[in-house]
Amino acid sequence: MTSATPSPARTTIRWGILGCGDVTEVKSGPGFQKSRDSELVAVMRRNGALAADYARRHGVPRSYDDARALVNDPTVEAVYVATPPGAHLEGALLAAAAGKPCYVEKPMARHTAECATMIAAFAATHQKLFVAYYRRALPRFEKVRALLHGRAIGQLTGVNYRYATPTPANADPAHNAWRVSAAHAGGGLFLDLGSHLLDFLDHCLGPLQDVHGRAARLATAAEVEDTVAMTFRTATGALGSASWNFSTTGKEDTLEFFGTTGRIAFNIFNAEPIYLETAAGSEQFAIPNPDHVAQPLIQLIVDDLLGRGTCPSTGESALRTSAVMDRVLEGYYGGRTDAFWLRPATWPGRASPHVQP
Repeated sequence: MTSATPSPARTTIRWGILGCGDVTEVKSGPGFQKSRDSELVAVMRRNGALAADYARRHGVPRSYDDARALVNDPTVEAVYVATPPGAHLEGALLAAAAGKPCYVEKPMARHTAECATMIAAFAATHQKLFVAYYRRALPRFEKVRALLHGRAIGQLTGVNYRYATPTPANADPAHNAWRVSAAHAGGGLFLDLGSHLLDFLDHCLGPLQDVHGRAARLATAAEVEDTVAMTFRTATGALGSASWNFSTTGKEDTLEFFGTTGRIAFNIFNAEPIYLETAAGSEQFAIPNPDHVAQPLIQLIVDDLLGRGTCPSTGESALRTSAVMDRVLEGYYGGRTDAFWLRPATWPGRASPHVQP
């Protein structure tokens, strides 16, 4: 099959979206239209009326209710898979088979094995595969990375992250919410939200090592985990810990980097100021997010496809984050190398005696 990856001589990337749901309304969809040398030419949703409505509201020329029709549209040069993770593999493989590069929402897939299958398919067709860990391109997060790499706090000696929140309304299992369905999401909210932190640490510090973790279901109705705790070691030897609690009235979102000469503190999900504390005093860096938070990463992908840059969020980097999550969750699910979502009766964590009625 002739490669569909645009050559450096091409000046515009024309995109098609598989799954134009809520995540594409503001966060990502407009970014394909507003990025330089990028166009959104087609969208797809299984409900054709909703796809047509999206196309009308966003000024997109064509809409489909069939994934194959969009992927095989000759005007679509690159595909964005924005479905729930359980359908990422299918959508990505369609793009690979059509000889087109692909940008997949995060988390990349339900588990590492699906990620590896996707990577192999794109390697076989000589196409590029990117993943939507957009914090790798947001100015606020790049400032933190620059402070760390510039040794603003000296040698890194520790990392700590704490996240706590009530279970979001859009993760109520009574409404078949995909975010707390292992078949659709690969697990609980840890995969949806925790993956952002883990990928950012990979981006800043390199692959995490000596990963250990536990997960439990303590208070929520869904069968998936609602609390997670883990420890790790960075490539430079610093020790780290992280915890997520999705079943509490408390709210917290704090990431701290400790060093021999200072401390950096900020949050992952709100654009509050970055705090830098050293012997010289305290500084704050207030860096707002753009209107469409995925747009900076989309621009890097477009530039990469046009041969004028390199995108830092790839299938290979995203696979590392999936491997970390699998390691942390393997005890809860009785292993995560198989299609564990098909055997919930065997999950050790699901049968936890600590769940209160």
